[in-house]
This record gives sequence, C-alpha cells and structure tokens, in this order.
Amino acid sequence: MQGILWTAAIHCAALVCGVAPAGPARAQLPQLPALPAPALKALDVPAKIPETIIDAPRSLGLVPSNPTEQRTRAHLDRVRRHADRLDLDFNGNLVVRDEIIAYLPSSTMIEKVRAFGYVVLRESGEGSGVVVLKAPGNASALAELRRLRELFPDGVFDLNHIYGRSGETGTTSMRRPAVGTPAATNGPVRKIGLIDSGVDGGTEALRKVRIHRQGCRGRVVASAHGTAVGSIMVGKAGKFRGAAPGLELYAVDVYCDQPTGGSVDAIVAAFLWLAGQRVPVINVSLVGPPNGVLEQIVRGMIERGHLIVAAVGNEGPAAPPLYPAAYAGVIAVTAVDRSLRILPEASRGSHVQFAAPGANMAAARIAEGYTEVRGTSFAAPVVAGLLALLLDKPDPMAARQALARLVGMASDMGPPGKDPIYGYGLVGWSIRIDPTNVNLTDASYPLLPR
Repeated sequence: MQGILWTAAIHCAALVCGVAPAGPARAQLPQLPALPAPALKALDVPAKIPETIIDAPRSLGLVPSNPTEQRTRAHLDRVRRHADRLDLDFNGNLVVRDEIIAYLPSSTMIEKVRAFGYVVLRESGEGSGVVVLKAPGNASALAELRRLRELFPDGVFDLNHIYGRSGETGTTSMRRPAVGTPAATNGPVRKIGLIDSGVDGGTEALRKVRIHRQGCRGRVVASAHGTAVGSIMVGKAGKFRGAAPGLELYAVDVYCDQPTGGSVDAIVAAFLWLAGQRVPVINVSLVGPPNGVLEQIVRGMIERGHLIVAAVGNEGPAAPPLYPAAYAGVIAVTAVDRSLRILPEASRGSHVQFAAPGANMAAARIAEGYTEVRGTSFAAPVVAGLLALLLDKPDPMAARQALARLVGMASDMGPPGKDPIYGYGLVGWSIRIDPTNVNLTDASYPLLPR
C-alpha cells in the first residue's frame, strides 16, 4: 500500500469526513464496521513449500544486502531459538508459526471456515470478527493463506506477523507487582492510549500517573521501551515533563516478554480494548510489514474518530515504508536530533506527517532514574501527547480539527510545504528534555531502537 497522500489544504481528509461519532461506551468490546477488503498483492508462493521457511532462507532471498539486513538476520536468529513458535514469511518478516489471522465480518463465514477443517485458535475481542486460525492437519500456513483467499474473497486473511521488537538483546524487561494507581482527580478526564511493551508505573516520572493496564493476564512486565515511551507521553517529576502530563494513560502490553509478543492478533485486541474505553489518541511505536487484517482494524478505528500516531521506523531512507505508520490516515512521525537534523536512520516517504525530537533526549528508566534515548519511537509519543491535549473523545470531525491545529503549529523544516523527510514540519521541540537536566541512572542502558 502506498503512503498517505494528504495535502496541507485538507490536512486529514483520510480521517473519514462525515462519519458519525462512535456511540456510548459499552461493556463488551465494540464491533468494528465491516469495510470493503483492501486490495492485497497476490502471494508469491513457490510450488514446493518448505516445512518452515528457516529451512531455506538464502534460496528464498531472505538475507538481502540492504538496510533491512540486520533486522532479517535478527529474525533468523529468533526463529532458530524458538522454532516451535516462530517462522518467517517469504519476505523475511517474523510470523507466529502455523497461524493465519482472519477478518471475517460474519459468524456464518466463520462457520464455513470451520467446515473446511480450519481450527479457530482464538478470537481478538468478542464480536470483532478477527480470529486466529490453524490450517487443517499439518498443512503449511503459507500455502493455506492463498487457498483461504480464493475460497473466501469477502474475508481478509494474512499471516500473524510480529511487529516491533525484533533483535532485542540484553535485559530490557522485568516482572514486578502492579504499583498502586493514584486516585482519580475531580473534573473531566483526558485519556491517551499506548500500544507497546509494559510500562513501569513505579519509576519516578510515572509514579503520579493514573495507569489503566491491559494484557499479560493482569501481570505487569515492565519494559525499558514501553516505560520510556510512556514517560515521554505523560510523565512528570522534577525537571522532567512529558508532552501531556496529567492525562490518564491506557497502556496495553502486547509483548508480555513472550517469543510471540507483538503479534497482529495482540495488537488488534489492544485497539479493540482502547476503542471500548473511548481513548481518542493512541500511540503505536511499533513497526512491521503490511498486514491486511491490521489495516482493516486501523481503518475502522480512524473511521470512528480515533487518532492513531505511529513511528515511521529506523531502517534508513532507502527502506520501504513500515506499518502501521504507512497506512492511510495514520499520523506517521519521524525524529530529529539536538541540532534539528533528521535522524539518518529514520524512514522517509510521502506518509511522513510530522517530525519531533527523538534523540539526545531523556526518558524514564525502569525502576529509577532516566536514560538517553534515540529513535523514531521516542518522537511519536511527543506528537501523540500534543494531539491528546486537543482531542478529548473519539470523533471524526473533532479529530480532523485537532490534526489541522497541530499542522498549524508545525515549523516547516524542509522544502516549503509538506515533504517526505519532515512532513508538515517540526512540533514539540520545547518538550525535549536534555539528558544533562535529569539524573541519568545509566546513559548506556539498552533501549530498543524503534
């Protein structure tokens, strides 16, 4: 799918003008509207399907000499370590082994899929129409994906891709008891959502933040990445201040320190929960390949008036667009350093909407102190926080107005007008916390680059 082709004149026409606002919150997760299936490229499947893609990586072109080579090698290493649970698709992207994720807009279609021998392993949100399937017997998910698309042209089928944290090394997460949630404040409450790894609510910058958690069956698996991103969104302590301090954080951990963490079905379930909580702005500092089911859910969220903010990724200017940032209607964010220069590793393209500080800046560390961060992951929460201050509930018209206001605040950094490097320009520069202004517990503390 091509990047977003907005112009400054319409700012956010992709945010679905004229759609009625979402109805009142309901106890069960909401059903997203049945949308037309997006156009999907034909799957290029060899005549002979290996039992697992790891069996023949180089013959299938899975070790390219391009900016994604390091990521692909990391994926291969992860599959070797977790061969019973992980695999690769034919483009070298990480997937959950033997699983197909499907968007089936009717219960009748789900029953028809079962009749063909497919097993429904789980459902992402009650009544959502998103299910995870296992192919009959020992059939390959790659081959069955093509068959399902032929049998059910009204459905959307894809592999259960894994997003974001490929290539992680070192200890970047810890299990800890949930920290007591501060009491709710009086008056109207503004919300902001985070789909990431676990957030440590006990670290100084987030200790006074009211955090609503989802995922990991009630456990808190605090992560360096999720904690840092969350602090940039809503943190506040001493000289440290996030983009939107005081907002209530609705944080979904889609990793839970599991090999299959970051899968599409976990991300879909996160979106559905946040939709049910009527969270207007959602930050997703995760990247991965295009996925038909994820695209369908993202489109539905945008149509309901949610603003989705995503990092463009760090695979270099020559890399293909990464998702969900490159989906139409998503607010894609790149990063600049202390000298206002775009990060050389930042992705580029017509989908880029804003630039924000994303290097030479401080963020909260697990348990205590702060650490220096770098990457587009840490620019996206700046933009999400600014938008959350402008939008108090999901609403298509109000979302367009909030985005237009942020466009008006942006400082044009590149060629006049919107460009594929800075988008509409730089926002949130005053939010950047210089690492010299806070107590860095360990400036070399490992953080994921996305």
